[in-house]
Amino acid sequence: MAGRLRQMRLTERHVGYLQPVDTSDVLPPPPEGMREATQDDYARILDELLGPERGEDEVWIFAYGSLIWKPACDFVEMRTGLVRGWHRAFCLGWNNRWRGSDENPGLMLALDRGGACNGVLYRLPPGQIDDNMTKLLQREMGWLPSSFPPRWVNVKSGDRTIRAITFCIDRHSGRYVSGLTVERVAEVLAKAVGSRGSMAEYLYATVRHLEDMGIHDPHLWRLQSLVAAEIEAAYEANR
Repeated sequence: MAGRLRQMRLTERHVGYLQPVDTSDVLPPPPEGMREATQDDYARILDELLGPERGEDEVWIFAYGSLIWKPACDFVEMRTGLVRGWHRAFCLGWNNRWRGSDENPGLMLALDRGGACNGVLYRLPPGQIDDNMTKLLQREMGWLPSSFPPRWVNVKSGDRTIRAITFCIDRHSGRYVSGLTVERVAEVLAKAVGSRGSMAEYLYATVRHLEDMGIHDPHLWRLQSLVAAEIEAAYEANR
């Protein structure tokens, strides 16, 4: 993997200012109109994705956010790749538990229509595909209907085009957020903290791992600088 050549402005020092108070990992009650997913739901979704006969002997996952640095499943191969027709965006809101609160809700990454996205491909272990896909769905789809359901995309990786499963925002869901300026998104990410950590930590880990893999996302790079500036103004201005 390529080493980082750029020095991020957002650092562990900034992240350290934003620590969770409640670290409970219990899933809160679902919002109105949603319900908690069951094992039968996951089995049905797997049938829809992979077919009831499980004809796929090579299943890949395309990661664009936290799955890059915290995979929810085992894998036997990893490689970088490019998806066209989708771009990485902080468009999944509003998170008031895991990385946000009622006072300062967070925005999560999802793939949104248009553009392109460089990310990471993980190949699931043959013979353990159902188990690992279930782990992935449990993490990403605790409530139904999902605001960012799984779908197949084509990923260009080297001389191969790989069919992979990823998670894309449903623009018709009530959790789709658009039209925010980059400055407003930075303000949100600099303040939101939940039981699993802060949005600043989420952004820091995503950008750092992308850079480690030789992937430079100009939008996220600008965001990390703006978020660092917001945190410095809030915590260091009077030092």
